[in-house]
Amino acid sequence: MSDEEYVYDEDSGEWMSASDFAAKQHAASQVEVRDAVGNILADGDQVTLIKDLDVKGAGQTLKRGTLIKSIRLTGDAQEIDCRFDGIKGLVLRAEFVRKR
Repeated sequence: MSDEEYVYDEDSGEWMSASDFAAKQHAASQVEVRDAVGNILADGDQVTLIKDLDVKGAGQTLKRGTLIKSIRLTGDAQEIDCRFDGIKGLVLRAEFVRKR
């Protein structure tokens, strides 16, 4: 018999080792963000806009083909946080970008 601790997983209804349970929780907390064509996005990626977008509150339009550098994932599967000249706190929907 080992000295490893066991934890009851309510989702599966089984007892599992604490290390396996922690790995399962970590995998479940990871959100997979995909761009308009299905590529997986990660922090620091560069993306290109596939559609002209009117930016609310900035009175500016981001044109199709605009390069956005160094994106950050927000934890939502459809939103990415990024910076662009003159626009602070820009959040884009993943369906309007393509990984470069």
